[in-house]
Amino acid sequence: MGFPGTWMTESESVIYRVVPKCACSTIGQILYYSDHGQFFDGDIHDATGGLHKWALEASQPLIEGNARAHKSFAFTCVRNPYTRILSSFFDKICGIQRNGSRYRGNLVPMLTQKYGIEVGGADGTETFDQIASFRRFLLFARDTIRWRRPMDPDIHWSAMSGHVSTYIVNGGRYDAILWTEAFNDGMGKVLDHIKTPHPVDLATIPRFNESEGHGPKRLHPVEDYFDDLSMHLVYEIYKRDFDMFKYDAHDPSNKMPGGEIDLDEVHAKLGE
Repeated sequence: MGFPGTWMTESESVIYRVVPKCACSTIGQILYYSDHGQFFDGDIHDATGGLHKWALEASQPLIEGNARAHKSFAFTCVRNPYTRILSSFFDKICGIQRNGSRYRGNLVPMLTQKYGIEVGGADGTETFDQIASFRRFLLFARDTIRWRRPMDPDIHWSAMSGHVSTYIVNGGRYDAILWTEAFNDGMGKVLDHIKTPHPVDLATIPRFNESEGHGPKRLHPVEDYFDDLSMHLVYEIYKRDFDMFKYDAHDPSNKMPGGEIDLDEVHAKLGE
C-alpha cells in the first residue's frame, strides 16, 4: 500500500501526511516555500515538481525510505469533524470546481435524485435551504462510509483517522499532529524542529484556501446545521476522530479541542 497522501520536501526536511479539508493547501505551500523561497504558482495539489508526493512515481522510493527509517520530522493536521464535513458539503457538493465542472461529474445529479439535495442551481448562486440539504448530504455521507453505497466514501468526508492511520500501519511514525484550529501554534512547533533551506515567517504566510469562493457562502452558524439526529450521525461516522483528536462531539458550536493528543495512543490504536 505504501504511503498514500504523503508529501515530503525535496530537501527531506519534513514529511507530511495530507488529510483533506485540514489546511492541506496552506501546509503544502509552506513546505514548497521552505525549499524554494517562493510559493507554488497555482493550487499546490496540482504541483508535479518542487515537492515529493506519493502520487508521483519517482517520489515513492524516497518517501518510503524516509518514512520507514524515520529520517525526517513527520506530522499531519486534523480538524473538528463538524466543521470539516460542513466544509466538504459547501466545497465539493455545492461548489463549482477548478475545472469549471461539478465535483465527480454525475455525483450532484445523483444526490439530487436519490437524496433530494439542493445545491443552489447550476452555478450554485440560487437560494436554497442549506440546513435541510446539508442534513440530507450527511445521510449520504453516512451511507458511503457505513455501507459503501451508493459509492465508496470520498477522501474529503471519510474519517480523518483512516487517513492518519495509513502512515502508521505502513511503518511510519508521527512526531506531531496539529489542530487546524490552532494552526500557527502547531505549525510553528513543526518549523522549530526542522531546518529549512529558506526561513518561514508564519505571521506573513497567507491562508491558501483553494476551495473558497467555489460555492455558496454558509449562511448560518455551524451548530444550526446539526440537530440531534445529525449529531448522532456525525458521532457514528467520526467517533474515532472525536476520541483520538480530542474534539467535543456534544457541542457543534465548540470547534476547539479539549485536551492534548496522545501520540502513543494514536500509534497504538490506529496502527492495529
